[in-house]
Amino acid sequence: MPAPIVQLHGLCKTYQMGLVTVQALRGVTFDIHASDYISVMGPSGCGKSTLLNLLGCLDRPSSGHYVLGGEDVSQLDDDTLSAVRGARLGFVFQSYNLIPQLTVVENIEIPLFYRGRSDSESQALASELAERVGLGDRLDHRPYELSGGQQQRVAIARALVNDPLIILADEPTGNLDSTSGAEILKVFDELNHQGKTLIMVTHDPSIARHSSRTIHLRDGLVESDVKNRL
Repeated sequence: MPAPIVQLHGLCKTYQMGLVTVQALRGVTFDIHASDYISVMGPSGCGKSTLLNLLGCLDRPSSGHYVLGGEDVSQLDDDTLSAVRGARLGFVFQSYNLIPQLTVVENIEIPLFYRGRSDSESQALASELAERVGLGDRLDHRPYELSGGQQQRVAIARALVNDPLIILADEPTGNLDSTSGAEILKVFDELNHQGKTLIMVTHDPSIARHSSRTIHLRDGLVESDVKNRL
C-alpha cells in the first residue's frame, strides 16, 4: 500500500484561557491515504475545529507530529506554514468566504496570485474549474447574484485551483437548504470518485454517510474510526 499522505501521531493541542488550561486534543493518531473521503464528527467541544485548524496548517500542535505529503509540518515557522497551506491544501468553509466585489472567475483565481501564474493562465484555469462545478454560465457574476449553493460551488472551485493534496471542508452544507446541500454533496462525491482526498467536519450523520470513513472525536481523543458502507 502507498504511504499515507497524512500521518498524525500523538497530536496534542493545549490552550491557556486565563488561569485555565484547556486540552483541546489529547493525543490524536491516525493516517489518511490518497483518495480517502473522511468525515469528522463529535459533540461540541470535542476538538473537531482544533483538528481541522491543525490539518489546515492554520495552527501548530502543542506536541505530537503532523506529516503532510512526507514532510513533518508540526513546528514550521509561519511563513513556511503559509507556503505549505497555499500549495497543498484547499479549504471550503460554511460561510463561503468569497470576496463580494470579485466575479466568479476572479474569486476562483485568488490562490493563483501567490503562485506566479500569468493572468491568461489563471483565467483559463479558473474558467475551466467553474465549468467543472457547473458554473460555466456564471463566470462574470458576483456573489450577490448567486444562490447559496452556487456560491459554495465557487468556493469548491477555488479550493481546487492549486490541485491540493487534501480538500478540507468545515460544515460545507451548514448554510444551505436541503436541496442545495444535496447538490454540494454530489459535487464532493464526484471529486472523490475522481481521486480527490476530502476531509469534512459535520454534525449530521446523513452527511457523514457520503464519506467512506467516519472519525468520531470525544474529549480531544479519537473515540472511533470506522469505514462506512457505501
